[in-house]
Amino acid sequence: MKWTTPIVAAALSLAFLANASAQEPRCNPSGNQAELNACAADDFNKADRELNTTWQALLRKEADDKVFIAKLRAAQKAWLAFRDAELEAHFACKDEDSRVCWGSMEAMSFMMRKKDLTQQRTKMLKDMLEHGHGHYQ
Repeated sequence: MKWTTPIVAAALSLAFLANASAQEPRCNPSGNQAELNACAADDFNKADRELNTTWQALLRKEADDKVFIAKLRAAQKAWLAFRDAELEAHFACKDEDSRVCWGSMEAMSFMMRKKDLTQQRTKMLKDMLEHGHGHYQ
């Protein structure tokens, strides 16, 4: 029975290593492609949080205008469909079954474009929030 302790220790070590290698890479601007992809994902997530914060603020500000809120919700739903279609078009592959036709930088480039589109929409919503709907700057 003395040999069970080393076996258990070895099994736990292997489980730890398997779990560590399965973890998502963290952002490292000087790192490998996976770490750069993580940076792009972090940047998009930050932009998405700002969009959602602005969206919620606009809904609160205009809560009494039910017609505007309904139209805004429809516009946001359409914008999300546009964003997704725009990304699909931008990163279209000749072989539709393949999502790697753009190489190892595809995930990073995709997230950077998604972030840019999200920031553009946030700017539009902030304009409505700051100046009211019906205003054009």
